[in-house]
Amino acid sequence: MQALYTVGQIRALECTAASRLAPGTLMERAGRAASDAALELLAGHSGARVLVLAGPGNNGGDALEVAANLARAGIDTSIIHLAGGAAGALDTARALERARSSAASFIDTLPGAVEWALVVDGLFGIGLARALEGAARLLAAAVNELGCPVLALDVPSGLDADTGAIVGPDGIALRATHTITFIGDKIGLHTCEGRDYAGAVMVAPLGVEPAGIEAAGAWLGEPALFARQLAPRAHNSHKGSYGNVAVVGGAHGMVGAALLAARAALLSGAGRVFVAMLDPGPGVDGTQPELMLRDAASLDLAGSTLVLGPGMGDSQQARRLLAKALDCPSALVLDADALNLIAASPALQSRLAERSGAAVLTPHPLEAARLLGVTAPVIQGDRPAAARELAARLRSSVVLKGSGSVIADPGGAIVINPTGNPGLASAGTGDVLAGICGALLAQGWSEREAALGAVWVHGAAADRLVAQGSGPIGLTAGELPVAARAVLNGLVNCNS
Repeated sequence: MQALYTVGQIRALECTAASRLAPGTLMERAGRAASDAALELLAGHSGARVLVLAGPGNNGGDALEVAANLARAGIDTSIIHLAGGAAGALDTARALERARSSAASFIDTLPGAVEWALVVDGLFGIGLARALEGAARLLAAAVNELGCPVLALDVPSGLDADTGAIVGPDGIALRATHTITFIGDKIGLHTCEGRDYAGAVMVAPLGVEPAGIEAAGAWLGEPALFARQLAPRAHNSHKGSYGNVAVVGGAHGMVGAALLAARAALLSGAGRVFVAMLDPGPGVDGTQPELMLRDAASLDLAGSTLVLGPGMGDSQQARRLLAKALDCPSALVLDADALNLIAASPALQSRLAERSGAAVLTPHPLEAARLLGVTAPVIQGDRPAAARELAARLRSSVVLKGSGSVIADPGGAIVINPTGNPGLASAGTGDVLAGICGALLAQGWSEREAALGAVWVHGAAADRLVAQGSGPIGLTAGELPVAARAVLNGLVNCNS
């Protein structure tokens, strides 16, 4: 599994390693790993020109090592060095001397008529605590307009390595196409703005072992985390072997949300799927006639895994059904309107937290903000912390949706999901996710595995559609269930 580390954990590893190594060793290793990565990106570019941006700290020292290595490899290398006012560390000073003694050129400003084959970003690393300003801000903005490959060292300048947010209320970050991150992978490279600004991420361990540090507590999502559930189906089985799902929703004008969730549950393997309609609706789903449409008031909620919220509305009937569901032992997936009803009711929050049955919550940032009594920008400012707080407060598994969805369990562990693309930024895709999760719970998956598996499969389904030419622009939620079915079956076939 790919562990993700906080800045504090990486600092502890750095400190321990530095105490055992000769001075400058880690910086030299970082420079070597990054220059090797740069040379790979430059393969086939004869006469390539490279611009290296070096800041005042250790990240700048890494960049200076890269510049010296590239120049000695025969690459036409230019350096813009923002030295800062204070004296640099000894390691950085040595790196600066190496760069000065190489064939690299030091320049003061970004030339306007040069085509760069690569920009190496070493302005600021994981220690940045305030928004880029002055010359660094101007450089970041200018490089973002170049349209050439950018290799960030450790983390793109201006990006918070713990949260994936851009540092500062009016901050800016340098947008990289590739990031080489040192010692261990960072949470912020994979969520919020991280996926847009970090590009393709590679890890250079620098010979530092994570032994001796506390458990990472965060991981990058992958099928290995739910692989034990990916078993082929027995021939001697029947629809009752794979559980029932009841989607509770479909208030007036919102039937589509409930049907999307139900279709996703059916195509993700649930044995039987009911749609418990709050208002009179169609007697049959013409697209998926296997679904059984029922009146929500008369359906036995205790006999199914319940997906509550898609198109549920906020009527008194919706509140009564939600309260009834919280009191029954069925596994629950709570989405959309169900989350908003819970956010508005401390009593419902208490009932949810006191349940013993499985519950998976799938809020988007605004729904999470309502549940925590804050604003959506606060949630996005630290997505991992928000997901952890929700999971602990409501004693449930939480999927905080968005770029790099964060899956948190009540014990504080988090997983950042790497699948998915902008095609999911359209109405109804969250309903599909809720239906997939309900189907996995109905088939006996644990609460945590169902959350992890549903999010991974949901994103992979969107990736599959884009690879086939359907999106990301114009990708619709209705296309996802069939693609999710293909992804699930592919995982099972690969695992058997």
